[in-house]
Amino acid sequence: MPDPVFFIPQPGLTLGHVAEAAGLLVPEGFDPAHRVDAAAPLETAGSHDLAYMDNARYGEALAATRAGICLVAPRFAARVPAGTAGLVMRDPYRVYADLLGRLHPDALRPGSQFGARGVAPGAHVHPDARLEDGVTVDPGAVVGPGAEVGAGTVIGPGASIGPNVRIGRDCAVGAGVTLSHALIGNRVILHPGARIGQDGFGFHMGATHLKVPQVGRVIVQDDVEIGANTTVDRGASRDTVIGEGTKIDNLVQIAHNVVIGRHCVIVSGVGISGSTTLEDYVVLGGQVGVVGHLRIGRGSQIAGSSNVNRDVPPGSRWGGTPAKPVRAWFRELTTLARLAERSGRDEPADKG
Repeated sequence: MPDPVFFIPQPGLTLGHVAEAAGLLVPEGFDPAHRVDAAAPLETAGSHDLAYMDNARYGEALAATRAGICLVAPRFAARVPAGTAGLVMRDPYRVYADLLGRLHPDALRPGSQFGARGVAPGAHVHPDARLEDGVTVDPGAVVGPGAEVGAGTVIGPGASIGPNVRIGRDCAVGAGVTLSHALIGNRVILHPGARIGQDGFGFHMGATHLKVPQVGRVIVQDDVEIGANTTVDRGASRDTVIGEGTKIDNLVQIAHNVVIGRHCVIVSGVGISGSTTLEDYVVLGGQVGVVGHLRIGRGSQIAGSSNVNRDVPPGSRWGGTPAKPVRAWFRELTTLARLAERSGRDEPADKG
């Protein structure tokens, strides 16, 4: 069976282009026209490959690399081999990511799984839906009545776009995504299996649990990315909102009425309970749990596996269960470790 290549590099990138992207001059003695065919790890890169290095544990790999070009942080510059064009910069990974996008533009967002343009055979688009020119709808996708989809958007196979949903331009709706009761901005990426706009979990508890109708919406602003199998519940009486530029990993649960600010980062396994607000630039590490009706202040960071049960001030770094400022958390962990060590020393020796 042949070994397929899913992302074929685009030709035309040269050392000169790489240096320009980094805002640097081509190193003396190297040809600006030297071409870059691909990106590769330090260990396997060849003379026409681009690599990067910004982590001390890969120092030996850098010293032995055969990469044609290496983007490198200043503290590792002296270890770049003589045959490699070393471009020294403060943030090599960011420049590398930009260049990788130029080499593989098709990897930046999900495309048509059918390899076609327009509405494919087997797609079901309601006559009352409105699709701008340049929309792609893969087989098995359903677009409901009154839905509107902007130019350049791709709707993957098996996706379901509910009645009156609005999707902006240049979006990617992955395979099997369900979208209902939602307004989606421009350049939004929804990875396969994401569920946006379903019922929030609302019940009046009693001898029998009375369902509370969820009559709000989900609003996803521009440039948001939502990972595979993540769920965003629609609001109960007001909207659930995901702010501009926010990036959400796979397998995240966002409950009804949650408001997430701009440019937040939410890592896999996070659960955010209803009516909580995250201000701009908040970061939640993997498997963080946040109870309802809280406010996490602008720029705060919560360590992975923490449980947040009270408001977090802006600019804070918290961790633990229950979460607290990191200095208090570290003191607590250190004290527990010392107590455990002391307890072990005080135990009588086994005379058996």
